[in-house]
Amino acid sequence: MKSLEEKPIPQASFFDALIPITVLICLLGAAVYLFGDSSSSGPNQIALLFATFTAALIGLKNGYTWKKLEQAMIEGITLSLGAILILLMVGALIGTWLLSGTVPTLIYYGLQVINPSWFYAASCLICGIVAMSIGSSWTTAATIGVALLGVATGLGLEQTVTAGAVISGAYFGDKLSPLSETTNLAPAVVGADLFEHIHHMLWTTVPSFVIALIIFVFMGFNATASSEAGRIDEITAILQQNFNIGFEMLVPLLVLLVLAIKKMPAFPAISIGAVIGAVWAMLFQSDLIASQIDGSKGELVGYFKLVWTTFFDGFSIATGDEKMNSLLSGGGMSGMLTTTWLIMTALMFGAIMEKTGLLDIFVKSILKIAKSTGSLITATIATCIGTNVIAADQYIAIVVPGRMFKEEYKKRGLQPVNLSRTLEDGGTITSPLIPWNTCGAYMQSVLLINPFDYALYAFFNLINPLLAVVYAYLGIKILRIKPKQQA
Repeated sequence: MKSLEEKPIPQASFFDALIPITVLICLLGAAVYLFGDSSSSGPNQIALLFATFTAALIGLKNGYTWKKLEQAMIEGITLSLGAILILLMVGALIGTWLLSGTVPTLIYYGLQVINPSWFYAASCLICGIVAMSIGSSWTTAATIGVALLGVATGLGLEQTVTAGAVISGAYFGDKLSPLSETTNLAPAVVGADLFEHIHHMLWTTVPSFVIALIIFVFMGFNATASSEAGRIDEITAILQQNFNIGFEMLVPLLVLLVLAIKKMPAFPAISIGAVIGAVWAMLFQSDLIASQIDGSKGELVGYFKLVWTTFFDGFSIATGDEKMNSLLSGGGMSGMLTTTWLIMTALMFGAIMEKTGLLDIFVKSILKIAKSTGSLITATIATCIGTNVIAADQYIAIVVPGRMFKEEYKKRGLQPVNLSRTLEDGGTITSPLIPWNTCGAYMQSVLLINPFDYALYAFFNLINPLLAVVYAYLGIKILRIKPKQQA
């Protein structure tokens, strides 16, 4: 006897798709209004949960079973597990690198060599070079970015502008690096060659980065460093009093960069970096550790306990200067748990929206009005940004629009690299500008600045999508499928 066929699930309407989006926007707006900068510490997560429940109710109305919806949410969370493992280990790495003197040493030497007038541009360029070398915007922000924010504090420069420069450089390098996951993912989704994809991205990416650098140069010339030389001397004195400063403290950073260049996966590479940081702390920061431990159970036990604590709860120090205490304290896996919670709730919402077909409705509606090549590429960028907002993950913002627009680009005689470049122009680099997106949540957790605050200064991330739209309407570097390729 044949099993009964399942009833076809009715097509969701545009109104159905609009309801959970409206709920999410209203609740996120209320969270920012009521809780301000602390909205990502719980209120945004609750907003995402209620929006998820709203989308699930619409799915139930349209014939989906709770089991299928629950499975979709579980699969959505599963997609984030790799990122969560990296996130937790980055927390441990920041803690051990503070204790080992690696981050304080970077701050110390940064104060010696970087001039306020070109600090923002230098920060952007340094992060760009490092990210291109290792293929990771996350690792760049958690290491070089954190140190540059410390230097900005010492120079009395704007933290938000510095964070914007770090994000701009990190995502420029990540976007063009053949080691980057997103740079490999975009051409794979649409069927393009990796190096043709990177070559095609140069046309929109490099000019956007140059424009961003020029803006940062002008901002640096017009910046007023609020701290005098005396304050810098005071900060360097605090660093020398509390830490053993020297070039040997940079070994954990060099090891991590080498492992990344050798294409070791992020999780084991960062784990090794964190462990080396702990070893370096015990080797070179014995006086600091001795001042922090409770010796009632023996000095060796105290050393071991403090280092262990640094892995899960971070490092804190009392220097007598409140701003320096804040700068030199932090990290630990526990400090990443709020971000982990945010990522999980965001991906639950994105998974429900995709499973119930509500996300697909927006794309089909957009295609109805995208008649020209310019409007099609603009629609693709808008869809990627919208997916970053709704599904809250840059990988989803590449894969889902890539799948949905792939055949349309082919029908219109456009080479796959046009789509792969557009997916990165719209999906990859806008993800850190959204606080509840996995990338935005991560950047806030390591830089300690709300994405809404640094977004206005992440010039590369803002200019690149706009330049891509201009290219699309002017027909600049829009490659057509040749007759032989079409055949």
